[in-house]
Formats: sequence, C-alpha cells, structure tokens
Amino acid sequence: MASVTASIKKELYRVEIESPSGNVVIADEPLESGGKDLGFSPTELLASSLAACTSATLRIYADSKGWDLQEVKLEIDLERDEEGNKTVINRKMQLIGNLDEKQHERLFKVANACPVHKILTNPIEINTEILP
Repeated sequence: MASVTASIKKELYRVEIESPSGNVVIADEPLESGGKDLGFSPTELLASSLAACTSATLRIYADSKGWDLQEVKLEIDLERDEEGNKTVINRKMQLIGNLDEKQHERLFKVANACPVHKILTNPIEINTEILP
C-alpha cells in the first residue's frame, strides 16, 4: 500500500506532499493557472508516476534477464477529454541498447504490466472521509 500526506497552507496552490520515510515533493499550479510553478502540477505528478513505474519495471526485468538495456526514455502525455468524459494517456517509449525484436516485444508487454499501469487501467474507487 502506498501512503502520503499532503498539506496546503496560505500560499496559493503550493502543496507539500510527504512520504512516510520523509521524502517531500512540492506540487503547484502553473503560472497561467494562478500558481507559482514551484513544482509539478497534480496531473504532471500522475503522469510522472506512470513514467517512474514503467522505467523501473523495465530496468528490473531487463537486468534480471541480463539484457543490454542501457536506457529507457519515456514521454507521457495525459489529456483530459471533458466532452467525452475520459482521460487519454499516451506513452511513448524508447528502449536504448543492444536488443532484438523479441526483447522489444517482451519489454512492451512488461511495460504494460507495471503496477501503476495496472492501477490506471482498472476500475478505481476513491473513498473520502472528513476527519475532526
């Protein structure tokens, strides 16, 4: 289970997000949305989660197989289609190294099996409660 805490105070849109181990990330809105662009926007953080998980999953898998995967480059575009009431995530992946076609095909399947990809492609339920 993943767990974070988040806090916003008086500074408009600046959110401090903290992990249980003490890592801190600042989220903010871009200037054109009224923020100060001090960190990733919330949607950039979501796209970043998919990029980080995909990259790490591919690295772990290629290393376990002894494959010559030297670098993974990802480009994630997240778009909200308000009219169609859906979100479209486009992921472009570049696998750099001495890899054959079968290894590329396998790594494509592995990318689709990363935990965040599974979360985003299955039903999501959000439960909210107000604490005293």
